[in-house]
Amino acid sequence: MKIPRLVQFGAGKIGRSFIGQLFSRAGYEVVFVDVADALVRALNERRRYRVVIKDVVEEEIWVEHVRAIHAGDTEAVAREIAGAAIAATAVGPAFIASVFPLLAAGLLRRRAANGGALDVIICENVLHGARLFRDGIKPLLPADYPFDDLVGLVETSIGKMVPLMPEAERDPLLVYAEAYNTLIVDRKAFKRGVPDVSGIEAKDNMAAYVDRKLFIHNLGHTVAAFLQYLLHPDQPYIWQAMADPEVRGATEAAMWESGRALIGRYPDEFNEANQREAIEDLLQRFANRALGDTVYRVGRDLPRKLSAADRFINALRMDREQNVDALYTELGLAAGLLFRATDQQGRLFDADARFVAEVYAQGVNYVLQTVCGLNLADPADRAVAERVRLAHDFLADPQRRRTPWLAAFHRRGLEAFRP
Repeated sequence: MKIPRLVQFGAGKIGRSFIGQLFSRAGYEVVFVDVADALVRALNERRRYRVVIKDVVEEEIWVEHVRAIHAGDTEAVAREIAGAAIAATAVGPAFIASVFPLLAAGLLRRRAANGGALDVIICENVLHGARLFRDGIKPLLPADYPFDDLVGLVETSIGKMVPLMPEAERDPLLVYAEAYNTLIVDRKAFKRGVPDVSGIEAKDNMAAYVDRKLFIHNLGHTVAAFLQYLLHPDQPYIWQAMADPEVRGATEAAMWESGRALIGRYPDEFNEANQREAIEDLLQRFANRALGDTVYRVGRDLPRKLSAADRFINALRMDREQNVDALYTELGLAAGLLFRATDQQGRLFDADARFVAEVYAQGVNYVLQTVCGLNLADPADRAVAERVRLAHDFLADPQRRRTPWLAAFHRRGLEAFRP
């Protein structure tokens, strides 16, 4: 019997610890496509790799039946797509566009071979991923290519947390991950049906779960990192943030702001009970000491995380739409403007170093307009900007930050920050 094949774009942490692992355990051969020579070489030499599950009880998983192709070999990638059962991507927002020509070449070869429709599972933390992929791939195909019949663009909600590997680790294929192993996918987007893979959970209203991931999970995680850095810059782990009742309380409050707004936006999907279950589960996972997730990893990449297209601004717009007060989300945004956590060598993330030197240096209003996309001529946006600026100006003062400011904010809100 022919073994089904997954073509997995991206052999990084999510690609290996999550997507490749799920499909391999379901009996698929996994063919990774990546630009990293060392990864491609190691995957082809060993044909398997280890995933270590970091939890109360540590578990080791061997992922078998894998190989790899360098992304620069367009012909080889196209041949694999032509014969694949399914494809997936986990390359990260900055590299998504590089996948489009490869998919287009593969789709053309697949059609010539009468290979039928191809479903592409989009495992990227982006809003409107299907639209992004369609707009990127379709112009690269002939005008008469029956795109809607032959391509399923499947959005997902990626909840698995994968920490940075210790720099002393010498095995390029080993990856750490948490035990959570559920991949939420858009049932309606598949052309060939939802694959029979344990861990895949198909939903009919995918937009609700994409929003919940971004506005509760991603936002809450980042709020924890930003506040932990300001309060405890000498404590580098997210589990330490969860051990501080004030940081945990502010994180939970921000998550509930989005939680209440999501109930209003998607009343057929969410209610008080299932939002509470989701938030409490996330807080417990954030507190996983064994995972060793760092404030640096969770908070880094400020230009993306503070942007108009990402968690804070879109959550604030949803909160406004649903008449939800969002003081803790605004506090998190203000704290993010001051986030300067570094890696083990004391270096800022490259994008954050540029942000500090080139963008933040021009003032808070400049950041709020050019990065966050707030329109200061609009009364509602201007009110958000004023509250964020008030919090920022307080937090930017080292003397005032030495006071128990978060406890005061819990009691009095923004009044605690007024001169």
